[in-house]
Amino acid sequence: MTSDPLIIAGRAFRSRLVVGTGKYPSNAVMADAHRASGTDMVTVAVRRVNLSDKSKESLIDYIERERIFILPNTAGCYTAEDAIRTARLAREVGLSNWVKLEVIGDERTLFPDNVALLEATRVLVAEGFVVLPYTNDDPVICRKLEEAGAAAVMPLGAPIGSGLGIQNPNNIRIIKDQARVPVIVDAGVGTASDAAIAMELGADGVLMNSAIALAEDPVAMASAMKLAVEAGRLAFRAGRIPKRPHGSASSPPEGRIAAAAAAAGGRTGA
Repeated sequence: MTSDPLIIAGRAFRSRLVVGTGKYPSNAVMADAHRASGTDMVTVAVRRVNLSDKSKESLIDYIERERIFILPNTAGCYTAEDAIRTARLAREVGLSNWVKLEVIGDERTLFPDNVALLEATRVLVAEGFVVLPYTNDDPVICRKLEEAGAAAVMPLGAPIGSGLGIQNPNNIRIIKDQARVPVIVDAGVGTASDAAIAMELGADGVLMNSAIALAEDPVAMASAMKLAVEAGRLAFRAGRIPKRPHGSASSPPEGRIAAAAAAAGGRTGA
C-alpha cells in the first residue's frame, strides 16, 4: 500500500493502521505485534511513559523508533486544562509536537467531553501542535474540530475497548463526505471485519489497541488487522456494486441467447 499513503499534516505514512501500546501481555509481545501489523505510527499514553528516570526500562524502549512514529496521547484526562498540560509535557520531553487529544467526559462509557475537546484543540493548535482529536461519531463536532485546526478527526466506532464494531456507519460516511482532513476511526474495533468495514466506509485509517492487545494471540490478530485495513481500502477505492432489492443475473438473457445462437451455428457448420 506504499503507493497509497496516509497523509496527515504533510507527513506520509505507509500504513493506514495506527496501533496502541497498552494492555499487552508484555512489552516484547507488543513489539512483535507492531511488526506484524505493519504500522508506522503507534500511540502512547503520556501518563504511562517514564519521563523522570531514564535508567529504568520503558515501553518506549520496545518501539522501533527508526521506522515507527510515536503519537503521544492524553488518555486519562478529564478536563481541557489537564489535556493541554499533558500535551505540553510530551513536547517538552521530546516525544512529539503531535498529539492524539483525548478529553474524557464520562468514566463509565469513556465518551469524550466534546466541549472541552474543542477548547483544548483551539489552544493546542494555536501553540503549534498537530492535533488529532478523539471524538464522538458526530458530524457536527467533527466539522467544528476541523474548523478549529485539527489535522485529522478521529470519530469512535463504538465505546473504547467495547469491541462492538462500527455502530453508526452512516455517521462515518457523513463525516468522511464533509471532511477536508483525514478521518481515522478510533475505538470499538473488535476483529478484522470491523476494521475492513471502517475502511470500506471511506475512513482514511483505523486506530486500535484492545482488539490486538487483548486477543488470544496478539501477533496473529495484528497480522489479520493489517490485511483487513488493506483489503477494506482496496475495496473502497475499487467501488462496490449498488445494493439492489432483487436479484440481478450475472449473465444477462441477451448474452445467453447470443452465446446459444453462436454455438448452434457452429454445430450446423460442422
